[in-house]
Amino acid sequence: MSAPFKITTKSTLPPPTNKPWTQHLTLDTLLRVVHHTLLNPFLAWILVLCLRAQVTPTNSPAWIISISYAIALSLLFVARVVNHRVAHGIPRTVDSAREVVLVTGGASGLGLLIAQIYGMKGASVAVLDIKDLGEKEVTEIFGEGVGYWKCDVGERGALERTKKEVEIELGTPTIIINCAAARIHGGTLLSLPADAFEKTVRTNLLAAFHLYQVFLPGVVEAENGGTIVTVSSVLGQLSPAGLSDYSASKAGLSALHRTIEAEFREIDQIKTLLVEVGQMATPLFDWVRTPSHFFAPVLEPVEVAREIVAAVDSGQGGVLRLPSFAKLVNLYAVLPGAVQRMARFVSGVDRAVSSGLRQRDAPDSRVPDSNRRVLRSTKNRTD
Repeated sequence: MSAPFKITTKSTLPPPTNKPWTQHLTLDTLLRVVHHTLLNPFLAWILVLCLRAQVTPTNSPAWIISISYAIALSLLFVARVVNHRVAHGIPRTVDSAREVVLVTGGASGLGLLIAQIYGMKGASVAVLDIKDLGEKEVTEIFGEGVGYWKCDVGERGALERTKKEVEIELGTPTIIINCAAARIHGGTLLSLPADAFEKTVRTNLLAAFHLYQVFLPGVVEAENGGTIVTVSSVLGQLSPAGLSDYSASKAGLSALHRTIEAEFREIDQIKTLLVEVGQMATPLFDWVRTPSHFFAPVLEPVEVAREIVAAVDSGQGGVLRLPSFAKLVNLYAVLPGAVQRMARFVSGVDRAVSSGLRQRDAPDSRVPDSNRRVLRSTKNRTD
């Protein structure tokens, strides 16, 4: 399964669009620049060395301020490293050529990109999805090094049968990346059909339970351990209006992952990575507009895929939240109720779904006809 990956033009992702330069000016961009400049301890010590080269007196305010700033940044850097090591243990050794990567929901969107990346890295990749793809189509999309199994991950029997086939063809999966997700409906609680709610919970939550219970024993028994990656959403904690089924299932998914992390914490070679992301540029949320592009930019799936693969390859566990505002969702829960209400009103998080539905269904909508058909199909069906 180490055949070279063939790059093709076929993709299920929308074509890239030319964006004005202002679309790239976001909070994440500014924080990234600050992190690599003003908050970089190594650059701070360079300033200290420069002052030392100029024979600056040690009682000079410039010297005192610069060395104090460098020491403070260094202590914070060491504290972050120690905190992560204590919380998540020693990193496991990851060799892509020897790993068997299992990706659910890998026939489109984020899962597809992750499968393609690992295929290019020479890993043995097993993709599980409900789409019916022919052998030629699988080769065109994924390349020669990726195996595809049509499997409803919400059905226990199908998972168990697929596990046996994957182990025979590729070996025991050591990296499990759960990207399977149901499409959103965008209806209020009272208007949402019960079967639609049940299907969302089944796809987003129950399927993860079956997946981990079926494949985790093999990861535990693997000589070098493995990594469990759960792709969830910040909406599980923010719970905006109009997304009761999606938010409830993602909240349960994050809780399930944390339970797994607690149960396998004592095994150093088992790493868990929880990924909670904001809105991505996929058909899943294509008709929803974020309240603020500066604070909550729409993420490109390739950016998220790259971050996930880098985190897995580092051999570390933890929590990956994108974009930057997602790192603050835990703090939101401890704010006073009045402050939370004000934050929700100012951000417009509870109006995003309803306004998106009105814009999508409006006859004079600026959305092109071809895209509008895709968006309406998103409303009426689930993965």
